[in-house]
Amino acid sequence: MTAGTELLTVPQVMERLQLGRTAVYDLIRTHQLPSITLGRARRIPTHALTDFIRTRLDQEAAA
Repeated sequence: MTAGTELLTVPQVMERLQLGRTAVYDLIRTHQLPSITLGRARRIPTHALTDFIRTRLDQEAAA
């Protein structure tokens, strides 16, 4: 599996963004952070997290 297709768990995303569980699920619920469901497990592709961070940085730079 390449780095672009690696899947992260919600706790891994929480750690990388330094956010709580509710905040991460809010980002998923509002479609700011794309995710997939495998059975009952929620997974976030690494490229989706990278895109989210890049978008937020661009928004901050434009403000």
